[in-house]
Amino acid sequence: MNGLRLAVVLMVLAAPLTTVQAQTVTSQPFAALPGGTLVYKSVTSMRERRFINLVEQKTDFSCGAASLATILNQAYGLQLTEADVIHGMLAEADIELVRTQGFSMLDMKRYAETIGLRARGYRIAPEQLEQVKVPAIVLIDVRGYKHFVVMQTSSDGWVYIGDPVLGHNKMTIEAFAKGWNGIVFAVIGPGYDRNNALLSPPEPLTARHRLDRFRPVRDADLLDFGFIQSDFF
Repeated sequence: MNGLRLAVVLMVLAAPLTTVQAQTVTSQPFAALPGGTLVYKSVTSMRERRFINLVEQKTDFSCGAASLATILNQAYGLQLTEADVIHGMLAEADIELVRTQGFSMLDMKRYAETIGLRARGYRIAPEQLEQVKVPAIVLIDVRGYKHFVVMQTSSDGWVYIGDPVLGHNKMTIEAFAKGWNGIVFAVIGPGYDRNNALLSPPEPLTARHRLDRFRPVRDADLLDFGFIQSDFF
């Protein structure tokens, strides 16, 4: 990590911890009743919609922290910022490795354990992606750059991605597999919300169909993925 990147790290660490800021919602008036009476409707900007339910990455090394914060917030009801997770992971991480390579899945695993959760990596084939029933972190290659994103779900030949830099996106399984390292990294444990928003990512505005094909996950599916009965009580 060069001097500029290290300076960014230090700035993040020096910043006070804060909770996740609520999404900005504005009201737009429009004439909808006879006589020109105005009706106000809440609207969301294109950019806000792109990052809805996601923690946005603020530095060039923190994609893992932002992705992990996204899962912890949406699937476990926590209120963490990217900086919170960076601080937590640095407490258990090898600082020299972080300086040169960024955070790893091992750093994420150690941090998850400090907050009472478990984390596991699974090596699977592309054709098994649709069997993954929980949002997971995956490492993909973007033009030679290793980048952590959230794999929210996979269905009908598509993989739905929560990218901490680009926001919501979807790729064909074939395109996704070309840059993916074959591992899905899942955080599991008590307090998991099986109806969390990551399992129903927004479609592009031009989509003709909604994501109502996604259904709540059964206990049996979660048990197969590493959860235990006590996690549900």
